[in-house]
Amino acid sequence: MDSSIVVTATRPTMDSLADRAEALHTPLPDHGRARRRLGRAGSLIMLAACVLGSAMLSACQRTESVQRGYRGTNMSQVYRPATVVETTLLNAIPAPEVSDPYDPDAPPISEVFENVQVLNDLTVNEFSRLMQAMSTWVAPDQGCEYCHNPENLASDEKYTKVVARRMLQMNRDLNTNWKQHVGATGVTCWTCHRGQAVPSGDWFEAPHNDNNMNMIGDRAGQNEAGVYANGNSSLPSDPLSLFLIEDANVRVQGTRPLAGENRQSIKQAEHTYSLMIYMSQSLGVNCTYCHNSRALARWDESSPQRSTAWYGLRMVRDINSSYLIPLEPLFPAHRLSAEGDGPKVGCETCHKKTFKPLAGVSMLGDYPELGGPLSPSRFPAPEGAASAADASEVVDKVKKAEAPPLKKADAAQSDQKVATAAVR
Repeated sequence: MDSSIVVTATRPTMDSLADRAEALHTPLPDHGRARRRLGRAGSLIMLAACVLGSAMLSACQRTESVQRGYRGTNMSQVYRPATVVETTLLNAIPAPEVSDPYDPDAPPISEVFENVQVLNDLTVNEFSRLMQAMSTWVAPDQGCEYCHNPENLASDEKYTKVVARRMLQMNRDLNTNWKQHVGATGVTCWTCHRGQAVPSGDWFEAPHNDNNMNMIGDRAGQNEAGVYANGNSSLPSDPLSLFLIEDANVRVQGTRPLAGENRQSIKQAEHTYSLMIYMSQSLGVNCTYCHNSRALARWDESSPQRSTAWYGLRMVRDINSSYLIPLEPLFPAHRLSAEGDGPKVGCETCHKKTFKPLAGVSMLGDYPELGGPLSPSRFPAPEGAASAADASEVVDKVKKAEAPPLKKADAAQSDQKVATAAVR
């Protein structure tokens, strides 16, 4: 190696860099200033993140819980106070119509009104008062003209009048024959309508999309986005048709450790879970409102509300099959779905995200005529009036005239069904 060629690698000093920078008229970078700027930027980013996080947390509604069962069984209800306030406003009840004193000299209703097929047991004043209340409950803007031709009140030319007549029959039927669910609270037109001609919470059968020709195949009514009924989950999007029209078996859990004779499929279980989500949303409650979390299937460890819900499912099924589906030919096109299906009712139609419709407040005290046919003996009988036996005969005739088309099981048979279901 030539000793005259020597390569010396030395680390440049600040003085040398300064000399070079001065020679090039280039200022040296101030590393301290850069670090300060970076620190300020980081602080701003952290501050923005904290503000954004606080905003996101403030958007989340605060929840509270109430213990409803034995501790350790997780039988508690979690609710949002803001939602309670919203439902409180929704469950407001209008003031009752003024009730006139009984007039024993008032003419029979048949001498004043024509084509009265329901509520023949009322006096003229009672009938007129209820009609006024119904206009407030169902059509506050349109008034009587929503159902009636003002030039001919007896005419049935408007389909809304025919539907309203059937709904009155349904109302009395529910308050008389479905006390296992509605109890002494009962229902009225306001329970569902709340001042709307078409009550909220109605539903239609979901159309079946035949995707067999697609690459993903037939989704079988699942994995659809934006479906409220199933809580926006991937579960079946129409759990209501199976259980609120058809008599499908809700129970899918077996009673033995192994499969045994339980032939329920995962698909059937998904439909049941989808129905439970719908019911939970409709009542604004958790699963533990009816079930004990340690033993969801056991009736003897469930709350009384589970039996009430058992009757409720069958009551809604009866409403749809006995009243609404037969009325479908009367509905105009704008009241039907795109596929021509008529409206149905479900749990939310009455409950509207409240554990009890109208928070459990009864309106039957102000409108006892909706609880069933009234007995003529409720008024002081004038001299020469019919006997009590004759009055009972009149009530029986009214009940037969307003009887629903389908015969339902009596309370004893229904209780037997509950007992049978409990041991399955």
